Amino acid sequence: MTYCVAVKLNAGLVFLSDSRTNAGLDNISTFRKMIVYEKPGDRFMVLLSAGNLSISQSVREILQVEQLRDRKDPENADPITIWNAKSMFDAARVLGSAIRRVYQRDAEALKKADVDFNVSLVLGGQIRGEGMRLFQVYSAGNFIEATDETPYFQLGESKYGKPVLDRVLTPETPLAEAAKCVLVSMDSTIKSNLTVGLPLDLVVYEANTFKSDKIVCIDHDNPYYRMMHNSWGQKLREVFDSIEDPVWDDAHTDIPLKMPAARHEALKKISTPDEKLI
Repeated sequence: MTYCVAVKLNAGLVFLSDSRTNAGLDNISTFRKMIVYEKPGDRFMVLLSAGNLSISQSVREILQVEQLRDRKDPENADPITIWNAKSMFDAARVLGSAIRRVYQRDAEALKKADVDFNVSLVLGGQIRGEGMRLFQVYSAGNFIEATDETPYFQLGESKYGKPVLDRVLTPETPLAEAAKCVLVSMDSTIKSNLTVGLPLDLVVYEANTFKSDKIVCIDHDNPYYRMMHNSWGQKLREVFDSIEDPVWDDAHTDIPLKMPAARHEALKKISTPDEKLI
């Protein structure tokens, strides 16, 4: 399994991925799931991948050279690649084409081997002439785009790290705060799921720069990650302890738990085999 997250903010983009791949408890390996495409001054893009490793590696390899021709004028128009696309939308189309090419090549053989064609990708970045954009691309090559209402995408084991993203992230969130947020999200996932693990790849992109030097590989010895891991667990416990325990007896409290619900009855007890459930 894996966990990747990408966030689109007014100030820029943040990408984070783990590197654990497993095919059983005794077959755990490390494979990076992030690629950075940078042409300084012209374009900056990041690709995250999850799903079947052989499929995602094939897609990434083909994407380097994939060409998409204009259907309206296939003979005269120069083919679109990720290196000359005029928009991130067109770059996402090229990625979708690469996925379909791998499907045409491998899907039948995979089906015979009882293996699903399973791959999910996130492509985000900025091409000169337009703003930043972020897409999630599916196994069929189709895709959706992030919006202000949904400013992030997750791949893989998303459930453990989602709550903190929902509570913290808005389009106005500063990049440094967003980077901290996705690291907490990843740490929560690693804590609850053994199929996600270090090292991590983190990339932070500032809007309209078309390059980034904020790229880091995070392992067990990274001092910031160790500090964040210890602090988050400690502060979470402190917040938990600061919440008053529920009161069940007749002791006085300003915040009683055992109160009649305004619109619903309390759960019914079943005392004999003859009683109806409803």
